[in-house]
Amino acid sequence: MADPTPQDMAAKLLATGFERSGPSAGALTDPIADTPMVVTLDELRPYEHDPRVTRNPAYEEIKASIRERGLDAPPAITRRPGEAHYIIRNGGNTRLAILRELWSETKEERFYRVPCLFRPWPARGEIVALTGHLAENELRGGLTFIERALGIEKAREFYEQESGQALSQSELARRLTADGYPVPQSHISRMNDAVRYLLPAIPNLLYGGLGRHQVDRLAVLCKACERTWERRTLGRTVAVDFATLFQDVLTQFDTQPDDFSPQRVQDELVGQMAELLEADYDTLALEIDDSENRQRALTSEPTAPKPPAAPVVPAAPSAPVSAPQQPPVSSVPRDTKPVAPSAPAATAPASSEAPEDQRGPRDERLQGHIVTPAPTTERLQSIQRMVANQLGDKLPDFEADALRAIPVQVGGLYPISDVWYVEPGLDVPDRLRVHIAQFAREIAEEAAVADHIEASVGGIGFVCAAPAVGHAKALPAFARAVLTLLDALSSAPPTANGLDRALLADELAALLHGHGGSATRLSDAALVKLFRLLRLARRLLDLEAGVASQDS
Repeated sequence: MADPTPQDMAAKLLATGFERSGPSAGALTDPIADTPMVVTLDELRPYEHDPRVTRNPAYEEIKASIRERGLDAPPAITRRPGEAHYIIRNGGNTRLAILRELWSETKEERFYRVPCLFRPWPARGEIVALTGHLAENELRGGLTFIERALGIEKAREFYEQESGQALSQSELARRLTADGYPVPQSHISRMNDAVRYLLPAIPNLLYGGLGRHQVDRLAVLCKACERTWERRTLGRTVAVDFATLFQDVLTQFDTQPDDFSPQRVQDELVGQMAELLEADYDTLALEIDDSENRQRALTSEPTAPKPPAAPVVPAAPSAPVSAPQQPPVSSVPRDTKPVAPSAPAATAPASSEAPEDQRGPRDERLQGHIVTPAPTTERLQSIQRMVANQLGDKLPDFEADALRAIPVQVGGLYPISDVWYVEPGLDVPDRLRVHIAQFAREIAEEAAVADHIEASVGGIGFVCAAPAVGHAKALPAFARAVLTLLDALSSAPPTANGLDRALLADELAALLHGHGGSATRLSDAALVKLFRLLRLARRLLDLEAGVASQDS
């Protein structure tokens, strides 16, 4: 083969290169791992679901720090698939706003080109981003109560889109905790009330920083007044419903938090209620205060009990004296009227003078009877004792009765300390129906079907708004079994819906004692509430049949 001439070599070097036959990429794809990069302010956008709506209280301090030192750490950014702009991933919207402000003021390049840490968009991107912003805002400057509440409501929306079904408050609390933002279920309940009932009436007050304790006060006031309103308007027609009245009154107090007084709201609300209900103001105020104190006691966090003081032991006599022996307590049913103990046995309760070596086993046994704590307060207990003394009745003592009757303790709107005992104030049909309906709702809440339980002024106090056949079949087996059980207990005539009472016999064993797996049975707390519901329903039917029972 002949050697190439210089002309041949020059022609080959000047020849055109290979041409691409396939499509060319207009832009590089996002990295698939955490990657440092520099982006401009034009390429970066704030996270649109950021729970912070008001200005960060530390805004000026953060701005001064960034002006002098720049960013201490690069903000984490990400990008949704298919979008052109990057967004802040978890916390950093305040810093981004400050960078834009400093760039506008100084035109310094260090505020325009921002070193960032890119993180790929995860599979659960919206939930991860929102919970990340919630947690980061808590660490870097805190959120107002209403901002936190709106953020959690948005998280509920994302979770329900992800699961395709509505979530109960307890399930929402569980998922938030699993994603790194723990919130107690009781706080979620109060936040939900604030968003639904308070935000439309007092937005300026809430965004101005009204705290959780004042929100709690308003929520308790609202529920106490609503219960009084429902009780006094039963069978009557009034010109306005309570929800409208409460909104109208509350709107008048949409000021700054420093000028807000919950007592003024209560005075105005009670005054308008007294006028509409044609009731005495003082009587109505006392009734609402009593209901409010009870509601506050039930929703407050329980405090640890103080250890009892050591009893003073008198000097032993020189001659031995044989003490009267107390007969053993038999486990008799509450239908039998208890016999009063003899005077020597009643002189001192066993709970306060138990020997030191017996207190440990006794306390352990007592704790074994507590399913969930029933919070109370000294004020509520003193009111209950005063009412009992006026009626000549004796309040049940959980610790003293722990070895008799059916001892149990379960919290809720109406805490249970004795499954069988019916208080005199509760022993009327209307009050019994209110309690029965509440227990039915709390049992249904465990299966996330509480919205199917409706209070009723007839029957035993509630009815089941049973779903259609197609919707009922889509319910989980546990939810369908709980709803079928409550529907059967409501004594309503069977209707053509998706609840087949004939199948209840097959589901009852799994529901009550967990045959087939603990996931299909009621919790201990729900089981106690079911027992209490049955007890109150039996008493209600006895009262309406004219039977004067002796066991109450």
